[in-house]
Amino acid sequence: MNIVVCIKQVPDTETAIKIAADGKSISTDDIKWVMNPYDEFAVEEALRFQKEQKATVTVVGAGPKRVTEALRTALAMGADKAVLIEDDGLYGADPIAIAKILAAAIKDLTPDIVFLGQRAIDDDAGVVGAALAEFLGMPQLSVVTKLSLDGDKVTVNRPVEGQTLVIESPLPAVITCQKGLNEPRYASLPGIMKAKKKPLDTKKLADLGASATGFAEVVAITPPPERAAGVTISGDDPAQMALNLAKALREQAKII
Repeated sequence: MNIVVCIKQVPDTETAIKIAADGKSISTDDIKWVMNPYDEFAVEEALRFQKEQKATVTVVGAGPKRVTEALRTALAMGADKAVLIEDDGLYGADPIAIAKILAAAIKDLTPDIVFLGQRAIDDDAGVVGAALAEFLGMPQLSVVTKLSLDGDKVTVNRPVEGQTLVIESPLPAVITCQKGLNEPRYASLPGIMKAKKKPLDTKKLADLGASATGFAEVVAITPPPERAAGVTISGDDPAQMALNLAKALREQAKII
């Protein structure tokens, strides 16, 4: 069995994001880059089947050379090999264009399953999985929290409006992973050392016959409005403070 996992490198959630001088991208100075957290669930699920199904796990990422760090993290977790589609202009590119590029790299790997996170935490688009399935001609199973294999059929659970959908599909298929599917492992020191020797193939867009041309372009990024200063409610005792709070809500905030 061949399993492919698509991963994206994103800014760490603790990073203070600043708008770049062009007004339509983020400043990449001093950013700590990490593997997209939802993609960690995808890697972990692939590694589960690596053991159960004796599968080969290949991780694929697209972007600048620094994406190698995220790919090495996946290799240190236990993936067998990696492919970097290297191009400095791919970070922040249109998700449909990214899906086309990933499909061009993946099709020759003849995967039985393609895993990826249900969305990336930076642009929050959640588009690549569906578009990738379309370009690969595979069914898509999205926002999956439980998964089992039976021969050439996969059964998944997907939460929806307080209920659970149980969906079956033939393989090959594209599956996007949600929190709750598993608990991603940490890369061990031996795993980190082994990752340095695992194959990592670098491809350019020209090698894939692909381009970064997309349908959408970010024309402006604006920060959210600054929050108004808070109001301190004081009083000699809890009863007085409660009275002053109710007064402020009525007279100042005008919500009661």
